Amino acid sequence: MSAQPETAPAPRRTMRRLEPAAIAGVMSREVANFRTYWRGTTFSSILEPLVYLLAFGLGLSATLVDEVEGVPYIQFVGTGMVATAVIFSSALPAMFGTFVKHRFQNTYEAILAAPVDVEELVSAEMLWIATRSAVYGCVPLVVTFFWGLDPAWGMLLVPFFAFVTALGFAGFGVAMAATVAKIDQFNYVTALFVTPLFLVAGTFFPIDGLPQFFQVIAQANPLHQLVELVRGGAFGFEWADLGRFAFLVAFAVATWRIAIRQMQKRLID
Repeated sequence: MSAQPETAPAPRRTMRRLEPAAIAGVMSREVANFRTYWRGTTFSSILEPLVYLLAFGLGLSATLVDEVEGVPYIQFVGTGMVATAVIFSSALPAMFGTFVKHRFQNTYEAILAAPVDVEELVSAEMLWIATRSAVYGCVPLVVTFFWGLDPAWGMLLVPFFAFVTALGFAGFGVAMAATVAKIDQFNYVTALFVTPLFLVAGTFFPIDGLPQFFQVIAQANPLHQLVELVRGGAFGFEWADLGRFAFLVAFAVATWRIAIRQMQKRLID
């Protein structure tokens, strides 16, 4: 009998730290779920920034303020409202959505029963929230076109800037959801972090009019960096914008790792 040739063993597939299939699976679940409530979320995510835009932009520009830094006030506010739309559609949904899915619906326990780990779960949640937020964040900019804002090539980068910033605030929201003991404790998070960041971002007034101490704090505000990048896209970039973008990337990476660590403690440890 002639010897049969040996069959070469099939190459083993190397598992990566972040499996794209696992992340895509979690995101596809979020997309399918989003289809059931997208109307209400889209309505609130678009309307709230527009109310601020119309109230401050039209109200103050018609009575008190005509221009700021050589820019019509309605356009100054409209470009800054991108940051407001981003934080409202990323940090808050990440906090409340994560808390509800973990504490009340046991969604994460079910997902982790599949070949998905905490790192992939958190990454998928952040990517989905950031993608959605980047779309909503561009709405105030588009609306401002109707009040004389001229389109510019730099504006094509605004969704990317909004996406990176939303990643950071999504990570912040997930980390807070994994840290607080009760859902009403989000009131402290909103009052101590979200509202001050929103108000001292340079959206409604230049921060150089603030006392020096608050100017220093504002420079560490990711929303302020986003506001400056959006206005750079609309009115012209400067070299300092590279540092602003690097700051936002570092913010997103830092909150991503913190969110993973906090969720690991909550779900596994």
